[in-house]
Amino acid sequence: MARVTVEDCVTIIPNRFDLVVLAAERARQIISGAPLTVERENDKNPVVSLREVAEKSVDPQALRDSMVKHYRSNVELDPSEKEMADFLAGEQEIADEFLADDFVGLETPTSEVEVEVEDEQTVEGEETYNPDTEG
Repeated sequence: MARVTVEDCVTIIPNRFDLVVLAAERARQIISGAPLTVERENDKNPVVSLREVAEKSVDPQALRDSMVKHYRSNVELDPSEKEMADFLAGEQEIADEFLADDFVGLETPTSEVEVEVEDEQTVEGEETYNPDTEG
């Protein structure tokens, strides 16, 4: 296939929006180092990804799954990861309870602070700074 067009790919993926989004995902995979399923022929990654779709050398459902996994914000955890997440959540609860118990009965600081100023005293050999006398 010397030149690929959208019409070549629409028979495989009928929705043009899906086609563009899936071809972009495949182009990202190629950029990330995924092996090519067709010869590059001096084409750029988006063109190579469209050629792969047109030649049915990539699975559109696998591209959808990859894209969903890539953009999903709540990733499904493996059982061992789930156990670790539960353990860490329990540790956080224990830490929160411990910190709450430590601060029970302590007075909270007030925003007003009383400062008692004593008369200025000079240490022998030193002068006190007085902005009114500087000039």
